[in-house]
Amino acid sequence: MAFEKSFFSGRGKWRLYCASTWTFLLLLSYLSQVVSGQIRYSIPEEMKKGSLIGNVAQDLGLDLKRLRSGRARIVTGENIQYTELKTDKGILVVNERIDREQLCGDVTPCSFSFEVILENPMELHRVTVEITDINDNSPMFRKDEIKFEISESATLGSRFLLASAEDADVGNNGLQKYILTTNDVFVVKQHSTPDGRKYAEMILQKPLDRESQPSLSLKLIALDGGTPQRSGTVNIDITVLDINDNTPVFNQSVYRATVMENAPKGTYITTVNASDADSGSNGVITYRFYNMKQQLIDIFEIDDVTGVITLMGQVDYEKDKKYEIMIEAMDQGGLTDSCKVLIEVVDVNDNAPVINVMSFSSPVPEDAASGTTVAIINVKDADSEQNGQIICSIDNKLPFKIKSSLTNYYTLITDSAFDREIVPEYNITVTATDSGSPSLSGTTTLRLRISDVNDNAPLFNKLNYDAYVTENNSPGMSIFTISAQDSDWNQNARISYFLEDTQISGSPVSTYVSINSETGVLHAVRSFDYEQIKQLQLVVKAQDGGSPPLSSNVTVKIMIQDQNDNAPQVLYPVQTGGSLVAEMVPRSADVGYLVTKVVAVDVDSGQNAWLSYKLQKATDRALFEVGLQNGEIRTIRQVTDKDAVKQRLTVVVEDNGQPSRSATVNVNVAVADSFPEVLSEFTDFTHDKEYNDNLTFYLVLALAVVSFLFITCLVVIISVKIYRWRQSRILYHSNLPVIPYYPPRYSDTLGTGTLQHVYNYEVCRTTDSRKSDCKFGTVGSQNVLIMDPSSTGTMQRIQSEKSILDEPDSPIEVSSRHLAFRISGNVFFLTLPFQIP
Repeated sequence: MAFEKSFFSGRGKWRLYCASTWTFLLLLSYLSQVVSGQIRYSIPEEMKKGSLIGNVAQDLGLDLKRLRSGRARIVTGENIQYTELKTDKGILVVNERIDREQLCGDVTPCSFSFEVILENPMELHRVTVEITDINDNSPMFRKDEIKFEISESATLGSRFLLASAEDADVGNNGLQKYILTTNDVFVVKQHSTPDGRKYAEMILQKPLDRESQPSLSLKLIALDGGTPQRSGTVNIDITVLDINDNTPVFNQSVYRATVMENAPKGTYITTVNASDADSGSNGVITYRFYNMKQQLIDIFEIDDVTGVITLMGQVDYEKDKKYEIMIEAMDQGGLTDSCKVLIEVVDVNDNAPVINVMSFSSPVPEDAASGTTVAIINVKDADSEQNGQIICSIDNKLPFKIKSSLTNYYTLITDSAFDREIVPEYNITVTATDSGSPSLSGTTTLRLRISDVNDNAPLFNKLNYDAYVTENNSPGMSIFTISAQDSDWNQNARISYFLEDTQISGSPVSTYVSINSETGVLHAVRSFDYEQIKQLQLVVKAQDGGSPPLSSNVTVKIMIQDQNDNAPQVLYPVQTGGSLVAEMVPRSADVGYLVTKVVAVDVDSGQNAWLSYKLQKATDRALFEVGLQNGEIRTIRQVTDKDAVKQRLTVVVEDNGQPSRSATVNVNVAVADSFPEVLSEFTDFTHDKEYNDNLTFYLVLALAVVSFLFITCLVVIISVKIYRWRQSRILYHSNLPVIPYYPPRYSDTLGTGTLQHVYNYEVCRTTDSRKSDCKFGTVGSQNVLIMDPSSTGTMQRIQSEKSILDEPDSPIEVSSRHLAFRISGNVFFLTLPFQIP
């Protein structure tokens, strides 16, 4: 459906019509990806700049937002853009002065076309503007004067062809009629050519008499049909000649000829021929062009004697397809005849197709759907018919195809999916070939870039990664670098690394390691201890910067490598400070007698935990030896009576690390056959200079705490007695009966101020700990003092139901120490009394 807008008498009126041609074109447009339409306007020429032509948005059914978002614009192949599209109002206005005569000449109807293109999505609409004529040109004669020499013998009805006036206007505004000034000799008769041009003949209606009237002066007036009416005038001077009663006659009224376009200068076209029955000078005929257009004067030439017409200039089929020339034959007496020569120009395939890219979208996303419009191409060929039929093509190997939309318009669309990672851009060569012989072609190359879409997730080099770190590392140390690649581009290929939220031994993985989000470097958050954790298993996520982002995960195992950071620990024999353990060897022991076995462990692993045992020093090195691997202490000779009863061995336990670590243990050995013999030798162990320092410190601390508590209790008791004494004095002075009251379990000491208390202390220690608890307790569930040497050294006092004021006085006694001996696997404890002053 198309719309035509016509203007009459300066006012525009709308006219709606339907044409089958436009319906067919619209059907083709619906089959393509580009939306298209066609509208037609009609306006008078010479409208002022900015004058309204029509409302394009309304006629095309588009809103103003669509015009702006689609970047609507006018595309025209002319050098002068006569119209302008106001996208903010959706109207079409005059941009340049339009002169119909300059634009189209005498061609009617006069119109020009252009295209309105919109993008996103692409739309193509053709607009045709018809220019109607106004009466702005007067008929004009080429000469100011027409001269005739007419024989007096001219017969009545003789015709004399008059010079035609030219009016650049067309239709009613063009030349309509000729008027001859009033006279009684000649009348004017008007004729029209097949193409509508009007010319006049002057007809003799009264015989001429040279003697009475040798000359005549008339005026020929040419009138048009415009409003207001315009006219042109030319003077006709007629000289009456002596008699010449035969006029030239052409042998045919119309001559037809053809000429190839681009024919060289001097090419023969045709020959016109006229004859005159007169003889002598009255029969000599000359030929000339009659009323030839100004632009044809330099193209054609006629021989005035022979009547041969030749080519003097260039003819171009694309400009003029045919020429119509009037030829006049005149004899010496001034009699004339005329004929018409029609020259048709034969088209030659001399114009290659011209490709114009009207719209081109680059880049195109790689996920663009098949059938997406990439470009709109306009192809023109100035040739006609077969020479102007164009075939547009591209390389079949490319994932595109080209389709025809409107006349001379082609749409380049996608034909398959893209993958930017394989082909990032395409060079599309569009070739337009005409059907001439030989054919001509034109090409243009479109460089189409494919924009990236985030369709590839980051990929790791391995499915799993193993990393190693030595224990006791410094926090923040770099452990391992994770690397992933993304085949996308730019932001879509920018990878960030993250730790998945997992648990390791009940703690978040972030408390163990961290990762640099940009470089993928794993850092230790803390110092690792192989003895606590031997392996970390975590999940690293690599995520790209696309929208939406894509990611991949990989498992990383971090193996903690052991260091020799732990010294061996001796499990047996146990080194205690409160009890003395000794191994008993009978004097009858033979060589290789197993005295005891030093048992030690190393919490390290591997060669760091390989232990070896060495005898560092001994009372008698010739009597004992230690197994290098098993730690067994055996005799290396027969025990004799001369060997000392009390033997002391120092065994060194050393691991195999670099550097190695070691621990020492003292082993007391009693060489005796009876227990009393052993007792007599070991009674002075309680006063040994190597007595355990820790036990001594705790005993001294316990005595200090007990003394402090004793003094505190003493001060409290004295304060209570003073308070009671003052109360009794108050009651005494008040003359009230005094009833002494003594709390239960309290007894008055008659003001002696002494509190005698008996404390029994019992020290209990175990043999399986170097630091054992010491318990001080009273007999009969009195006051109990507990001291924990492994703690801060303070003593706690537990108050029983009996008050300490009711306890009898006694010196402080400390229970005796224990001495343990091991004889053939049995342990015996002895109590040795001693008193602490």
